[in-house]
Amino acid sequence: MTHRKLIGSAVTLVGALFIAVTAGQSVAQDTVRDQVRETTQERAQERIYGSELMTQQEQAEHRERMRNMKSAEEREAYQREHHQRMQERATQRGATLPDSMPPRGGMSGPGGMGGGGGGGGRGR
Repeated sequence: MTHRKLIGSAVTLVGALFIAVTAGQSVAQDTVRDQVRETTQERAQERIYGSELMTQQEQAEHRERMRNMKSAEEREAYQREHHQRMQERATQRGATLPDSMPPRGGMSGPGGMGGGGGGGGRGR
């Protein structure tokens, strides 16, 4: 009987250690996931022209609208409109924004690698 109790205790201990290690991994994964999410949100916020003048809801709506557009031309036209609205908002609030839109990270095409100057003359 003593031998069985010892084996039972060992199995319980191994089970507890397994649960502790698994829980620790889960906490670590959650922490990494949260850090990635925060970094992604910060980067996304940086890419929205005038985001410092927008509410979080407006930023979310802007991102959603951009995601749902069918073509690069449609996105570019919307971005020009958005740029103008943010310039007007900045003027109303006594703030200043740079004249050029931020680079579109990772996207190819006109303006994809630079910040609003020297591209093929579209939209200017």
